[in-house]
Amino acid sequence: MSHDILKALGLGDSHSGTYLGNGEWSKTTDAGTIKPQNPATGEVIANVHASSKADYETIVKRAQEAFKLWRTTPAPKRGEAVRLCGDALRKHKDALGSLVALEMGKIKPEGDGEVQEMIDIADFAVGQSRMLHGYTMHSERPGHRMYEQYQPLGLVGIISAFNFPVAVWSWNAFLAAICGDVCIWKPSPKTPLSAVATMKICNEALKAGGFPDIFFLFNDAGTELSQAFVDDKRIPLISFTGSTKVGRMVGERVARRMGRSLLELGGNNAIILDEAADLKLAIPGIVFGAVGTAGQRCTTTRRLFVHESIFDNVLDTLVGAYKQVEDKIGDPTLATTLMGPLNSPEAVQGYLAAIEKAKAAGGTVRTGGAALTDRKGNFVLPTIVTGVKNSDEVVQTETFAPILYVMPFKTLDEAIDMQNDVPQGLSSSIFTNNLRAAEQFLSAAGSDCGIANVNIGTSGAEIGGAFGGEKETGGGRESGSDAWKVYMRRQTNTINYSDALPLAQGIKFTV
Repeated sequence: MSHDILKALGLGDSHSGTYLGNGEWSKTTDAGTIKPQNPATGEVIANVHASSKADYETIVKRAQEAFKLWRTTPAPKRGEAVRLCGDALRKHKDALGSLVALEMGKIKPEGDGEVQEMIDIADFAVGQSRMLHGYTMHSERPGHRMYEQYQPLGLVGIISAFNFPVAVWSWNAFLAAICGDVCIWKPSPKTPLSAVATMKICNEALKAGGFPDIFFLFNDAGTELSQAFVDDKRIPLISFTGSTKVGRMVGERVARRMGRSLLELGGNNAIILDEAADLKLAIPGIVFGAVGTAGQRCTTTRRLFVHESIFDNVLDTLVGAYKQVEDKIGDPTLATTLMGPLNSPEAVQGYLAAIEKAKAAGGTVRTGGAALTDRKGNFVLPTIVTGVKNSDEVVQTETFAPILYVMPFKTLDEAIDMQNDVPQGLSSSIFTNNLRAAEQFLSAAGSDCGIANVNIGTSGAEIGGAFGGEKETGGGRESGSDAWKVYMRRQTNTINYSDALPLAQGIKFTV
């Protein structure tokens, strides 16, 4: 199956991980080899040759030259280039979705959904290319006009994570492209093949449409090139998606050179179920939020606060639902699978360590709590833990695995306080049919997260809204709404069309 998927995308058993521009893939073979593994079997899928220092310098110099041309291309024309990329992704959706499932480990519908997200943001960007609006304002000086406009920023560096190996790139790259920027991508070393395939699809579409190279790719076999990338003054914006620990270092390093950083970091997301919750909606929302992608989404539901009056019923129902998921754990490329593997053996160890910490804190495993050692791959059971406190260290920490901590509450104020009392602030949700409870949750005194939902779960954000969170989640915003502005430089313009030179604030200066 691996061979067929790779062949459908024009890949073989070995491929360069470096797109240099000008239709050229690097021939470097001595900078290290990345060997992405199928997390369901542990088998190496293919070899990806890493980039050299010389490759990196070539990329940056060619990207700089490309930017000089691209920034003067009319924005609607830039939108046409992104439209061609979206059309090409439509043609390759099935194959690329399968590769994402194969390499990352998420189930096939989620792999296809990730490619659909790329198509959706391409469509969004095409429309946005005709709406890069500035502002006009009145000048206090006679015969003067003032306005603001947004100009292309330059080179945009994108560092993406393994759990969304292609969609996160597109959120950044397609918007940056219509803004007049040129992008350089450093994907996760766990999922380089998905990145290579995406580059081939999009850059071949651009070439066929007569457009220049605006997307470049390098893969680092270690960390040296990645650190140089973050420190590179030629790249005004670094968009980083990953852990809070690494994101903090990226933000600090970029800030030292007075660059911009867009940070999409960890989440410790919670759902609140009050006594008026519709459980027909809530239970599926909780299960998908906690189990989808085997708990490896930044928006995964990790904490559940349930009103004490319905706690026992909700817990019993969830345990039953989890038992049904257990029967459908397996090969993520099969249509019958509901939960695939964790991405790496290290993730399995992190899962097991978190469960032991939860037990040591007084927690009880209600279902799950074990790795599946009767098969190849990085499979674990989805897990529900009760008896822990929101303040426990293990609950305060994001574990990238399908572990759900369930806790009771008495009042909505108490539940909201617990939800907010973690270092992260990405996604949140309340299930309720009580209008006052919903509005309180969405008020200034409610959820402190960048995403707050009512009667839907914490996962599955649409591209139309800005995506991102507060606190240790990093404060960045990607995807829809006005997130395009981060990829541009803002400029205020004043035009004097009079025959005098009055100064602002009534200042008199005569020479």
